[in-house]
Amino acid sequence: MVQQPKIVIKNLNFYFGDQRVLHDFSLEIPGNEIISILGPAKSGITTLLRALNRLCDLIPEARMEGEILLDGKNICDKDVNVTELRRRVGMVFDIPTPLPMSIFDNVAYGLRLGGRKSNWAVMEGVEQALRMAALWDDVKNRLKMPAMSLSGGQQQRLCIARVLALKPEVVLLDRPCSGLDPISTAKIEESLMQLKEQFTIVIAPHNVQQAGRISDRVVFVLMGHLIEEGLNDQVFYNPKDQRTSDYITGRFG
Repeated sequence: MVQQPKIVIKNLNFYFGDQRVLHDFSLEIPGNEIISILGPAKSGITTLLRALNRLCDLIPEARMEGEILLDGKNICDKDVNVTELRRRVGMVFDIPTPLPMSIFDNVAYGLRLGGRKSNWAVMEGVEQALRMAALWDDVKNRLKMPAMSLSGGQQQRLCIARVLALKPEVVLLDRPCSGLDPISTAKIEESLMQLKEQFTIVIAPHNVQQAGRISDRVVFVLMGHLIEEGLNDQVFYNPKDQRTSDYITGRFG
């Protein structure tokens, strides 16, 4: 039996005022894979990621045409609870944004809001999320320290743990390693490779090389147009479009 895609994007057009940022964008995203969305600056990739959990709703001049289906359900239907949608489709941004509280409370905050009341249940959830984000061994003896005391790479992994604690189905990552050193980047990439067994991961990677290392599937976007998508090896070693080849080999972008 053919498995239904986790996310289906149909003829998506996205506007900020009169400016169209995404053009007739259609894409199917399978479950339990890492999908890298590549493209030069101002290609609409961040807008696309934000559209997948309706973060663009927060921008008054934003307007969307087309459909985004999550497990076959249009995320813009009137009966969709946006808060629940954003729990199911969590997002991690390029700049780490720890809450001004302890390492423990950064992760526990969402758990408590989600209904976990007992200290044991919260502690279990915090440890599990920190382990999934490959941060537990670094912080297990200093959970009460301020989150801002962590290094940049650790703060980013904490933000990933904060999202994972809510048990999302899809994790969106917008250049999560853009400001990190190679060691921190490697730890995050290693985590993502393991996490795809439990989650669908859609990432705007730090660079082309990162996409090559971690992706199951690659999407190339140029000026809001989907140019090419396919399995990692196909896009990297036998691209169908010359523009894809030129971008991957560094001729532009």
